[in-house]
Amino acid sequence: MKDLRRYLALKYIQYLVLSSSNAVSTLLGLLGSAYTMILLQSAKVSSKSTAVLISSLAQADILVFLSLVSDVVLGSFGAGVSPSGSALARNLLAANAHVSCVLLSCVALEAYLITFLPSQSRPLRTVRNARLISRVIWTLVATECALFLMDDHLRASGASVPSHAPLRLLFQLSSTATDLLRSLSYILGILLRIINVYIYYKIFFSMSPR
Repeated sequence: MKDLRRYLALKYIQYLVLSSSNAVSTLLGLLGSAYTMILLQSAKVSSKSTAVLISSLAQADILVFLSLVSDVVLGSFGAGVSPSGSALARNLLAANAHVSCVLLSCVALEAYLITFLPSQSRPLRTVRNARLISRVIWTLVATECALFLMDDHLRASGASVPSHAPLRLLFQLSSTATDLLRSLSYILGILLRIINVYIYYKIFFSMSPR
């Protein structure tokens, strides 16, 4: 449907074209996600793997709404936004961006398979597989978000390295894993941009009149 294609274009611009989010793109993204979730409940939209991925993409913007709520609620207890509220909001926005980028890349990959390998890829492009992929993505990003929140809490509280060897090792492993994840998420974001540009470049020229 044209509305779903427009929504995907909006999300690609928001997460894979713009260097950083802004109030206008965030508001448009929220409105587009709310409309898409309503649209996907319609009987006119067939239950296909692409629809499942787009539905999960729209649901990811709930994290943006929660980040705004956390800023308001936790910030209302002080003169401004509390450190814990700021960390929570920041990590929710990061989780939203990571989920959205990966799901958009899954949609692009599916479009590539439909264009170039329609019959060979049909057994893979099922609703069940799409739901499984969405669950795996959400689980991984939720784990990442939990690690970031724990690291931010430890840094904000000024916790010192435990004296006991096992606890000290666990503390250092957690800190190292968090720093590595932050670096990998940045690199992954760049790779996803390159992959998406390549996929749609191939699709565009394959459909262009020769």
